This record gives sequence, C-alpha cells and structure tokens, in this order.
Amino acid sequence: MKRIYVIGTADTKGEELAFLADAVAKAGGAVVRVDIGTRGATVPVDIPASEVAAHHPKGAGAVLGIDDRGTAVAGMGAAFANFIQSRDDIAGVIGIGGGGGTSIVTAGMRALPLGLPKIMVSTLASGDTAPYVDISDIIMMPSVTDMAGLNRLSRIVLHNAAQAIAGMAARPASTDAGKPALGLTMFGVTTPCVTAIVERLRADYDCMVFHATGTGGRSMEKLADSGLLAGVLDITTTEVCDFLFGGVLPATEDRFGAVARTKLPYVGSVGALDMVNFWAPPTIPEKYRGRLFYEHNPNVTLMRTTAEECRRIGEWIGGRLARCDGPVRFLIPEKGVSALDIEGGAFFDPEADAELFDAIERTIGPTRDRTVTRLPLHINDPAFAKAAVEAFLDIART
Repeated sequence: MKRIYVIGTADTKGEELAFLADAVAKAGGAVVRVDIGTRGATVPVDIPASEVAAHHPKGAGAVLGIDDRGTAVAGMGAAFANFIQSRDDIAGVIGIGGGGGTSIVTAGMRALPLGLPKIMVSTLASGDTAPYVDISDIIMMPSVTDMAGLNRLSRIVLHNAAQAIAGMAARPASTDAGKPALGLTMFGVTTPCVTAIVERLRADYDCMVFHATGTGGRSMEKLADSGLLAGVLDITTTEVCDFLFGGVLPATEDRFGAVARTKLPYVGSVGALDMVNFWAPPTIPEKYRGRLFYEHNPNVTLMRTTAEECRRIGEWIGGRLARCDGPVRFLIPEKGVSALDIEGGAFFDPEADAELFDAIERTIGPTRDRTVTRLPLHINDPAFAKAAVEAFLDIART
C-alpha cells in the first residue's frame, strides 16, 4: 500500500508534525510519521530519527549526538536523502520546517522522481526558494507564522496542505501519457535547428524543449533519470562552456551522466559551444577583459571561446560521452555551431571550431554504437535538422 510520508523535526516541531499527520489521515491518506530531529522526539512517530540517521554513509554517529548544529543538519539531510530513496511505498511526501527542517526535507525531496507529489510547508517559502527546489517539482507553501506552537492561522495552513497532499496522492496523474517523450536542448542561437527537429518529430513524440541555461540541461537529465524520457536530442551543449570557464549558466560535473546511466538513445551536437555567458559587461571577470564579446541584450553578454578553450570543451564532452554504452550519435556541423558562428557573423572562427570538432572526434572513442558524423552544413541549416532526426529514428528503432 502506498502511503504519505509526513516529515518534520519531532524535537522542535512536534506539535505541528502531529497536527499535520492527523489532518492527512482525516483527509483519507495512509500516514507514515518520520522524525528528522537531532534531539529526542516530543510526539509519537512511526520512524524515529535514529533509523533515518542510520542511512548516513558514515552511520548514525555522523548525525546524532553532535554539538555543532550546522554539521548535524547537513548530516541529517544526507541521511534523509538516502532514507527516502530507499522506500518503495511512497504516495507523496509532505514536510514542515524552519531553516534547518526545510534544508533536511528538501534534500530528500530533490532526490525523488519528478511527478511524485511533494509539498514543503516552510517559514522560508516566501523568499528565494531556488536552493531548496532546484530542478525538482517541490511545491513550497508558506507557513506565514513561525512554527513555535499551533495557532489559528497555522492550523488553517497545515489543514490546507494536508488536503492538497491527500488529494494528489489519492488521484495520481495517469501513467498513460500517450506519445513517448523526448528531451531537446535549445538556445536562441540554435532555435531554427531545434524548431525544425520538433516539427519533424512531434507527430510521434511528445517533444520537451529545455532552454540550455544550466538548470535546463539538468532538468532534462533529471527527467531521463526518472524514466520519463524515451530519448534525447542534445543539440545545444553550451552549458559546458560556462561550467569550464566560469560563465553564469553552467552545467555540473554530472552533465551527460544520465545518458550514461539510462543508456537512452542519444543524438548530440555542438550547439552554441562558441560562447560563454555573462551578465552585463561590468560583471565580466577581469581576466577576460579584451576578449571578443557580443551583447545579446543589456543584461547578457556572450564571449567567444578561443581555439584552446574549444579544444578543452571538446575533450570534456568527448570524454564523458565515451562512458556511454547506449546508442550515441554525435553530429558535427562543419559550417558553424550557432547563429553567430556563420560566415560574416560576429563569432565566425573556423580555426576554433576545428579544434572543437577534432577534440570531440578524438576523445569520444567511436564504436559501432557510438559514432561521430561530420556534415558540411551549418547547425541551423534545415538539412542538419533532417540529419539529426534521421539519426535519432535510426537508433530509436533498434
């Protein structure tokens, strides 16, 4: 039987945790009360903090009995993330917390698959929630008042949260989503290519396009890891540039990791690898003064990657794709990688592109299932989009 996990620090938020769990039960949910406090619980729970803490890689001793609160909270966050991923009976997760509790609960929520109901009732929900939500689908619900004992307003807020999680758990979205879903990456300077690909595939696939802004690529790979994608057309890998050279829209070290883990059919390319993104000119690091820049808009400035940087980018991408055992097709548009990298364009630099292309081809380790194809086309040429679609369909059918 699937159950709703109600999470909180039963040492400092026991009264609120008990009220919320009872409200979920009254709304029809089967409840599991989980304590993530680092001191003794003040109310009955189903899973004590000691059991959660035991899921820390170094054992419960790395979480409990520690005088430093920051260390204890961080440790419990790591333990809870491991704990919640080990459960196979989750219908939904709802948590309550102030600063520490919110950090712990959302660390676990972020590790759960997209689509699984997650609500965090928090004193921090009206501020910058990016560190807590990140690329997940956590619903942040403001507690309005602090959690220092129940009051007439907190009871209403917790009641509403209980109704919400119970309703989502009782009526989950249909798993019959129709057409299989594809993840695609796009930037403004690769829009013609990706739009053309979508037009060719949308009759048979649900095409989900992600803006390659760092979080976009990570979101796409999270969907892949969650089993929600049937394939990837990673045309715009520009986030790697920002990761390697300090841009503001970076990937992480795990870029392409989901491709390796899931072995999904993958078609990749070099879209917008001619640029690193910065904000307005005054924000550009001093070490890059004097480089070739293009003002995309008053708030975004693009820096052309050099031949040496392109070589490093190519080696980084090729090295990670070399770890992929699934079907990989990597397409290289020899006449330019973005709308700016075209003859007469602001970033046209065939020598830098050549370093990029050579490095990818050298390091990707081509095999029967992992190939690199050079095309005498620009990335936004309709023929390149056609080639990408044909490459994907070829491996999707196998």
